[in-house]
Amino acid sequence: MTDFAPDGIEIRSLTTLESIVEASRVLGEVWGGDAGMPANLLRALAHSGNYVVGLYDGERMIGASAGFFAAPAERSMHSHITGVLEEYQSRGLGRVLKQHQRDWAFARDVGHITWTFDPLVARNAHFNLLILGARVTEYLVDHYGSMPDAVNRGDETDRLLVSWSLASPRTGNPPDEDIVASVAIPRDIETMRRERPADAEQWRRTVREQFADLYGRGFVVGGFRDEAGYLFVQESARS
Repeated sequence: MTDFAPDGIEIRSLTTLESIVEASRVLGEVWGGDAGMPANLLRALAHSGNYVVGLYDGERMIGASAGFFAAPAERSMHSHITGVLEEYQSRGLGRVLKQHQRDWAFARDVGHITWTFDPLVARNAHFNLLILGARVTEYLVDHYGSMPDAVNRGDETDRLLVSWSLASPRTGNPPDEDIVASVAIPRDIETMRRERPADAEQWRRTVREQFADLYGRGFVVGGFRDEAGYLFVQESARS
C-alpha cells in the first residue's frame, strides 16, 4: 500500500501467474491491438527482480506498469510501459504510479528512471517535463518501427527519451531570457489522427525537422509550456 494513493487505490508487486496474466490483459485493453506486453515477458521481468506492478481499485486491477534495470554502473531503470484503464484516467493515478516507481527505485539504489513518450502528445509533455521535472536527453526517430496498436497504428513512432533524476529537485521552466527557440505541438494530436490524419502526419514531420535543426545547432530542451511547446536553451543554461 502506498501512502500517497487515493483511498481504495493500491499498488502491488505482481508475483503470481494469475496477476501477471491479468496485467497483460489490462495493458492490452489500454493500448489496444497487440501493443500491451505478453504475460510470459512480464513474468520473466518480475521473476528476475525488475519492476512489475498492478494498480488496484479494491480487488480489481485497473492499471499496470513494468520497467527493467539498465547496466549496473548506470544505476538506472527504464520504465517501459504503463497503462491505466480509460475510466480511471485523468484522476492523477499516473503520478501515483510514478511516485511508487521512484520509491521502489530509491530502495534499490537507482538514481535515474528513463522512459520514452511521443513528442506530439501535449499532456504527456506537460506531465513529464513540468510536473515530474524529467529532462529530455534524445529525440528518437521511428524508434519502435511500425506498431499495430490502436494508439500508434499508421504513424511513425518518434519518441523523446527522458531521464528523471530521483534525488534532484524539480526546477521548472527556464527564465525567458535563456529561451532561444520553441517548438509548438498540437493540443490534441489523438483527435487529429482520427479526424485529419494528413495534418497529423505533417505535424510529425515538422516537429522532427525542428528538433533536428535545433539539436544540430547545439540547443537542448529546457522545458515546456502548454501555449508555446518545447522550450530550447543553450546546454549551459539547462539547470
